Amino acid sequence: MKKTTALRNLLAKEGIIVAPGATTALFAYLVELAGFDVVYATGAGIANMNLGVPDIGLATMTENLEVVKRMNDATRLPVFADIDNGYGNSVMVYRTVKEFTACGIAGLQLEDQRLPKRCGHFEGKAVISKEEMVSKIKAAKDAMLDPDTVLMARTDAISVNGFEDAVDRANAYREAGADLLFVEAPTSREMLREIPRRVPGLHTANMVEGGKTPPMRNSEMEALGFKFVLYANAPLKAAVKGVKDLLEHLKTRDGTGDAAQLMIPMTERNRITNFDFYRELETRFKA
Repeated sequence: MKKTTALRNLLAKEGIIVAPGATTALFAYLVELAGFDVVYATGAGIANMNLGVPDIGLATMTENLEVVKRMNDATRLPVFADIDNGYGNSVMVYRTVKEFTACGIAGLQLEDQRLPKRCGHFEGKAVISKEEMVSKIKAAKDAMLDPDTVLMARTDAISVNGFEDAVDRANAYREAGADLLFVEAPTSREMLREIPRRVPGLHTANMVEGGKTPPMRNSEMEALGFKFVLYANAPLKAAVKGVKDLLEHLKTRDGTGDAAQLMIPMTERNRITNFDFYRELETRFKA
């Protein structure tokens, strides 16, 4: 089954979809091993992990695409990719969507921020007009090499123009053809309740630890009417903490002989990188 079809089948089933964020091919595979159904390729996390920069629009389309393609190759799960604002106007959106769908990426998230874009939980954002974003959505739909590709339309209008404008935009984006609607950074539980009530369709929520949106359990989000919940950068932040703890140990304890609790065993590392499979290939094709 195509990954795009698999993603659409998941959206058609009962129950909320929890999508942890991945920033590398290995992290994408770890999401699969943990038993989740979808990998979310986070634009913010890719910029952080692979470029060492904040989520302020510094990663290019091709840099993002290269990482996302590696993720998609590393997992059997459908990958939902953050393509920011499409990296330009509607024509650039058209090119971006062609590039990503050519690689078999199952879902694409497109937002209505103006360049330079930034994390939805940062200050200082600006949004394009509703009409321009509608044009971008139509360009994205037209460019898809696989018509089963799922399009998520995100609006960052709450922090710029207020909640009412965000609701109006979400309705317009649904009418333009978006399959999933993502009103980013609601600042209260009441806003979260109102979004599915006032906008028909399937909705995404983004749980950002320390961000603008109050933390809620997945079961609570499902009860409110959300279909998709992102934990875009929780795995990244956990990984960074793990690395910092190990480095602090190495700096202060004269080695890693007593740091086993801070690392996975060598056998586990070999397992998650499919070492035995590649050894078997070496044996099978030995000259």
